[in-house]
Amino acid sequence: MVKISVQDNGIGIDEIDLQQLFDLEHTTSKPGTFGETGTGLGLILCKEFINKNGGDIWVESETGNGSSFIFTLPVSTNVTE
Repeated sequence: MVKISVQDNGIGIDEIDLQQLFDLEHTTSKPGTFGETGTGLGLILCKEFINKNGGDIWVESETGNGSSFIFTLPVSTNVTE
């Protein structure tokens, strides 16, 4: 497996939002750092793609201390060009 982590040192994600982050029934979107908006579907689509390809995705976050978005994907040994 290859493991990739993207970290920030922003405001973090509170526990309630963290539990619903990948849940299609509870999509949420909050304004970004510069006021940008979204649909709340990006991480749900990422999870679907990663799971369908044999990997996993999760978030580690603490309010006030930033977040780490981590995912794994299997490494293919059959590479063709």
